[in-house]
Amino acid sequence: MEVAMADEKREKDEKKKGLTRRQFIASVGTAAAASAVTGRISAANGKGIITSEPVKVVKIGLLINGRRHRLMVETRWSLLYVLRERLGFTGTKVGCERGECGACTVLIDGKPRYACMTLAVEAEGSIITTVEGLMEGEDLGPVQQAFAEEDAFQCGYCTPGQIMAAEGLLRANPQPNPEEIRKGMSGNLCRCGAYAHIFNAVHRAAELKTKGRG
Repeated sequence: MEVAMADEKREKDEKKKGLTRRQFIASVGTAAAASAVTGRISAANGKGIITSEPVKVVKIGLLINGRRHRLMVETRWSLLYVLRERLGFTGTKVGCERGECGACTVLIDGKPRYACMTLAVEAEGSIITTVEGLMEGEDLGPVQQAFAEEDAFQCGYCTPGQIMAAEGLLRANPQPNPEEIRKGMSGNLCRCGAYAHIFNAVHRAAELKTKGRG
């Protein structure tokens, strides 16, 4: 009772000054509703409509693992997306999709590149190699064989990217020392922490390539 009387007294005082709280709240609500209605009317009249440019689609040819693929792509598509979702090269893994983990590493003109950070249209005219392209018929390539021999994985999700980074390193430097191996593999992360085995695998892969397996 005392609270109600206090509220009535406060409203009487506010009336003397101008709008009451209830009147103020009601006026704000009315203004918001009017604004919404006006917005709908403007939209109906063709005003205030946000438009976006149509997605551009182009025809490109990608040379992947020695075979040319011709397809239509949106200019915004990443090479990672095209490899996996349009062409079926699922050995290239989706990781962070922002150029940090290296799970999507492929070779472009013999050099390791993050496929998630490369547009498919950028790769046209280049030689693209995925982990599938390292196979020698039905046999593993030397880097793949070395990773298997050295047990250089646990969950295995990052392994294709690790293998591609190692392949690129060994193409540029066939006999890397331990520090060069660490530096060359630093762009690929392994959440399982199998780095010691990975470094051993790169060293073993160098030996296999020297013996003629690469």
